[in-house]
Amino acid sequence: MIAFILQRFSQAVLVVLTVGLIAFALFRFVGDPVNNMVGQDATLQEREALRENLGLNDPVYVQFGRFVMGAAQGELGISYRMGRPVSDLFAERLPATLELSLLSGFLALAFGIPMGVLAGVYPRRLSSRGFMLVSLFGISLPPFLVGILLIMIFSVMLSWLPSFGRGEVIGLGWWTTGMLTASGWKALILPSITLALFQMTLIMRLVRSQMLQVLRSDYVRFAHARGLIPLRVNFRHALKNAIVPIITVTGLQIGSIIAFAIITETVFQWPGMGLLFITAVQFGDIPVIAAYLLLVSVMFVLINLICDLLYFVVDPRLRAEFTQKQAA
Repeated sequence: MIAFILQRFSQAVLVVLTVGLIAFALFRFVGDPVNNMVGQDATLQEREALRENLGLNDPVYVQFGRFVMGAAQGELGISYRMGRPVSDLFAERLPATLELSLLSGFLALAFGIPMGVLAGVYPRRLSSRGFMLVSLFGISLPPFLVGILLIMIFSVMLSWLPSFGRGEVIGLGWWTTGMLTASGWKALILPSITLALFQMTLIMRLVRSQMLQVLRSDYVRFAHARGLIPLRVNFRHALKNAIVPIITVTGLQIGSIIAFAIITETVFQWPGMGLLFITAVQFGDIPVIAAYLLLVSVMFVLINLICDLLYFVVDPRLRAEFTQKQAA
């Protein structure tokens, strides 16, 4: 188990460094940040002095090396637009994004897996057909359109929920949360549903297809012949054997929720990491852009590492195969 973790961890470090290099090299040439930091009346000497202070005159590999060394120590550079440490900006925005992403992921799993199991076990029921109809809308409609429709119905027409912002938040040390206030929960409902809908439909369709395949197997029929209750057969035997591909897609979708919350945060003006990234792209704020992409890559790598460990725990065949490779 330790050897398996070390192998996956070494691969994860290599992936993070590669993504960091690509992100830094790609956005190194997105405009000139000095033009966004000084006025039109700035002289050439003032511009050159600012470039020297920011280290923009150094070679690209020197700037990237400085960025990696700083990131390893938790220092992600200084924002060109705001003149503040990027780590401080992330600390302010990260709670909002994680709060939205975790709630959206919970909704996607809490509704997607049971709906997929029921649609797979009882494919001809009216409820199952209703689930498939909902999934069709969830996959077809882009998130920004879903968000606009929800705002139009629940904010404009009914005036039940706010259309933007995070509501009232409470500080718990460096962490801020809106889940302890009524306005915070109201502000969280629409963006979390918008972000969860697409992921929920994908998870539901995957679970349904896997359940339909597993329910045709001989051991499931034998379990029914033994007189086991259907609930136990469906959730303990069938779902357990269909869980490996579900873990893969679910892990990727949860990572996508965090990475692609940009659209939802923009529609609802949610003060999270995604909105900060969009603003950074508009102003060519390279440290913020590179740090954000690096952070997203770290999240994806960690999620994939957790999925690999879950494979190792759930599937005994993987443990046996890895043991044989180590012995060879």
